[in-house]
Amino acid sequence: MVLTPVPTPSVPTPPSPPPVSDDPLLQPLRLKHLVLRNRVMSTSHEPAYSEDGMPKERYRAYHVEKAKGGLALTMTAGTAVVSPDSPPAFGNLFAYSDAIVAWLTAMTDEIHEHGAAAMIQISHLGRRTGWGQDDWLPVIAPSALREPAHRAHPKVAELWDIDRIVGHYADAAERMQAGGMDGVEIEAYGHLFDQFASPATNTRDDEYGGSFENRLRFPLRVLRAIRDRVGHEFIVGVRMAVDERREDGIDTPAGLRILHRFQDESLIDFVNVIRGNIVNDAVLSEVIPIHGMASAPHLDFAGQVRRETGLAVFHAAKIDDVATARHAVREGMVDMIGMTRAHMADPYLVRKIQLGVEHTIRPCVGATYCLDRIYQAGEALCIHNAATGRELQMPHVITPAASRRRVVVIGAGPGGLEAARVCAARGHHVTVLEAMPSAGGQIRLATRNPRRRDLLGIVEWRVAEMGRLGVDVRYDTFGDVEVVTDLQPDVVIVATGGLPQNPLLESGENLVVSAWDVIGGDARLTGDVLLYDDDGTHSAMTAAEMLARSGARLEIVTPERTMGVDVGGLNLVPYARAFNETDTRITLNQRVRNVRRSDGRLVAELGSDHSPHRVIRIVDAVVVDHGVLANDDLYHELVPFSTNRGELDYGALIAGRPQTVASNPDGRFRLFRIGDAVAGRNIHAAIYDALRLCKDL
Repeated sequence: MVLTPVPTPSVPTPPSPPPVSDDPLLQPLRLKHLVLRNRVMSTSHEPAYSEDGMPKERYRAYHVEKAKGGLALTMTAGTAVVSPDSPPAFGNLFAYSDAIVAWLTAMTDEIHEHGAAAMIQISHLGRRTGWGQDDWLPVIAPSALREPAHRAHPKVAELWDIDRIVGHYADAAERMQAGGMDGVEIEAYGHLFDQFASPATNTRDDEYGGSFENRLRFPLRVLRAIRDRVGHEFIVGVRMAVDERREDGIDTPAGLRILHRFQDESLIDFVNVIRGNIVNDAVLSEVIPIHGMASAPHLDFAGQVRRETGLAVFHAAKIDDVATARHAVREGMVDMIGMTRAHMADPYLVRKIQLGVEHTIRPCVGATYCLDRIYQAGEALCIHNAATGRELQMPHVITPAASRRRVVVIGAGPGGLEAARVCAARGHHVTVLEAMPSAGGQIRLATRNPRRRDLLGIVEWRVAEMGRLGVDVRYDTFGDVEVVTDLQPDVVIVATGGLPQNPLLESGENLVVSAWDVIGGDARLTGDVLLYDDDGTHSAMTAAEMLARSGARLEIVTPERTMGVDVGGLNLVPYARAFNETDTRITLNQRVRNVRRSDGRLVAELGSDHSPHRVIRIVDAVVVDHGVLANDDLYHELVPFSTNRGELDYGALIAGRPQTVASNPDGRFRLFRIGDAVAGRNIHAAIYDALRLCKDL
């Protein structure tokens, strides 16, 4: 069934520059010779898209997309390492290699073509890395103090090391300049540069330690060497913890004094303000706040630095909405506002401001899946923009289809909502059938934890987009075979999600409570509660946090080596804080083997995979989490009616090509299923399924 074409692009791109605006965010900024077209930037970060330490096609496409989207400055790398004894901790670029110049040139040329500036952060990681990789050189630091986050015991830098590394900084800056960069930024929070400057990490008693001037000797040598190499017209700045927020570290007066010292010799042109330190996940989450934490917590501090130094100030820390960014610039707190994670969610953020359609900006929900995934799986991905990092295969801007078709989507969880949005943006006639009275699926459940309410942005944005695009959404409607076929669809997408499943027990499965029932409020438990986490995801941790905060005496049992094994370091912080503050007991390497009743209570028998030894817990309730099982009955009922019998061409799916399987000539429609309706995964997987299936329908 083919309807008339209806071209409905999702994000219109103007054929000419937008008109001049009085919006503070859209005013230009001059730094020496460089005129930045507005006040919005993406700050330095490492998405870990490098290949062989080089910013190749994937890396380039990621930054170029943001330039297309209208921002003024994209700061690449987080950080490009200047020496071989600073091996990459998370996909860092190799600034110490001459080979990088050609790759940088290709990237900066394309960024400049789209009107944006490009800078790059360079650094020596110092103790913030590991030794067991690349060339197996020892980690180096001013003093033999281990950083908790990366755990390596460093070698104390000798004088010849210092001389060598100062030269490496200058060499790296020269390469960045040769590669067409508009400037360089020195990383000065947690890396070698400020490990020398901070009394918390520098306990030396030679000319590089002790007094303020001695501790500043290495950073000053680095900046002077860079200036000597690149000249005073090239833009140089520091991203610096002006206050480390630790008693033994750099406080605000000392941080301002350091900046004034750099200014006295005209060594820097801007400061990218950081407040805090990053020695472990708990304090890192204060520097890079996640959902449930205060918005823009360090903005006033950035304004103080700007007032007291007169330097151009850049700043980013949970500036995830346009109103806050606009306020920051209007009130003179910053010269450039960093919206880094916000640009991972929507690289066309600035273009939408220019067009007066900022209500269509895909919001950053602060989930910090992007950063946690770097450490878990070696690449940054946005929890609900599956095109980010996949620009070579996946579109950020959906283009109209040649022919309009009828698409039925069953289920309004994140996958179903994305499928409906993308299909509607293609110009198709889309009907969504949702059995519940509202959209959201499992996200609605997750946000019963007040701390995670920002995740609703994933749902609310898509619901708004579906309204804008004319999607027919039918709530309180159970989609069965008759209902679906009566709609005479050309394509059916099953996004019915999953249902909670219990872990396999020897006995007593009827005595346990699902984590979903705890989160949803159907099970209100008191007394002694044992939570058996046999999945390691947010659902168990959320149930545990809610139980702990409700006053239950909680023990978490997991067969893993750590709790919440798939949650990620930054997201684990608030859970761990809740468990610490409520004296929750954590038991690792144990499984619940069976549960039985005894004298009005429950007896849970625990055993390990490592030995036959078993122990007993006597509790009032046992809560379990073992992920979800696909809710796929309707899908299997629809298979005989489909032209492809539900089959996917995985090769085409992986390559981002259209699906063309047609194995049933008697079929009435093409049939696909996505997200947890296939198998239990996560929000990003469901949204990625939807995008790559629907972008070519």
